[in-house]
Amino acid sequence: MIRSVLAVIAGLVALTIVSFGIEAAADPLLLHLFPHALPNAAALAASVPARLFMIAYTMFSIAVGGYVTALIARRRPILHAAIMGAIEAAFTLYVMIAAPFPEVRQAPAWGWIATLILIIPAACAGAAVRGSRATSDRPLAHA
Repeated sequence: MIRSVLAVIAGLVALTIVSFGIEAAADPLLLHLFPHALPNAAALAASVPARLFMIAYTMFSIAVGGYVTALIARRRPILHAAIMGAIEAAFTLYVMIAAPFPEVRQAPAWGWIATLILIIPAACAGAAVRGSRATSDRPLAHA
């Protein structure tokens, strides 16, 4: 039980670190590379290509979280990753509804909806990658 809880928490921490790390590098870079199209954070939040990029790196980050969750959980890795994904979906839904940051209010609803739909599958995909790696890491039995 403790291992399960720790696995889910570690997955959430991993996805948060990866996501914030990518965002901390990508947002200023996009604003610098495309100053006319993206003059400020509001334009970045409203840009369809930037939003698609954000969804892509968010899904990558969630897959990393699913991978870490599966790595630590060992047993029933997909279930643990799905639970981690459901918790992240709940956090995302809260941010979407409560809109505690100005950038949230500027983001299009379709981006939030797409993210909510993809969170649990992305987490499970990360766990599945871990499962396939764990299987391929095992030595072959000789007959």
